[in-house]
Amino acid sequence: MLMVKNPTATGRRERTSAHDSFLRYRNFRWAKIAGLICVIAIAAYMLIDIKPHPSGSTAEGYVLGTIGALLILWLTLLGVRKRAMTPGRWSLRAWTSAHVYLGLSLIVIATLHTGFQFGWNVHTLAYALMMLVILSGIWGITMYGTLPQALSDNREMMTETQMLEALRSIDRQLHDAAQPLPHEQAALVLSSLEQNPFGGGLWARLTGRYRRCATRAAQIELRRDAAFRPKIADDPLERVDSLLERKSGLLARVRRHLKLKALLEVWLYVHVPVTFALIAALSAHIVSVFFYW
Repeated sequence: MLMVKNPTATGRRERTSAHDSFLRYRNFRWAKIAGLICVIAIAAYMLIDIKPHPSGSTAEGYVLGTIGALLILWLTLLGVRKRAMTPGRWSLRAWTSAHVYLGLSLIVIATLHTGFQFGWNVHTLAYALMMLVILSGIWGITMYGTLPQALSDNREMMTETQMLEALRSIDRQLHDAAQPLPHEQAALVLSSLEQNPFGGGLWARLTGRYRRCATRAAQIELRRDAAFRPKIADDPLERVDSLLERKSGLLARVRRHLKLKALLEVWLYVHVPVTFALIAALSAHIVSVFFYW
């Protein structure tokens, strides 16, 4: 009997495979490989019958150190690899999976290489920088695993460009609605229109706290004024208050969006520079070992 493939099912499997997390690549292939490397390194370290256990200056230490140094150099190539999008076993997803798990295996390999001997020297500096790179990478993985969905939920089917255009539209309406207001009240609205609502630096963006928000200040002050005046039909102050309320809500959403984006990207400002510092410290470590010891 001739078997006919279901193109819908095939397409579904391909899409599922394509969107499979790099952490789960090929049923955790690189996690298993990295785990096996760690088990072998620990077993070899524990089974060597010398006292004290091997350090970086022993033959076993040199082997572990060489493996660790080569791994570090290979791991730094991910940035170059990202520029070449290719499928197959060395696709970017596979390479990233290997980058993560082999990077984590360095914790075991480098620690055993040190023989748990630390001090105020370039060797410990290289180890500390390596751990900082790994920890920042763990932070980055955590962010990439949780924040994209939060970004999508916050946007509510709107793009960043659409949210900013909606803000500009509200500002235009506020400008027209504030014309009948007295000078003092119109000045409050004008301050909201003139202020950059996303200023305040990196800290404000990361925390989402904008303490000198002119929109919030204008809304509070105008509501205080409205509480002491009689209700009138077609009150322009009510129209302005309604627009300021809409703007405040949209500002909160855009600021959350920028906060999530900043959290998603800020780890790279640690990970990448510290990686270069690690390469420099590693080079100094290697040179000092081979030429001065």
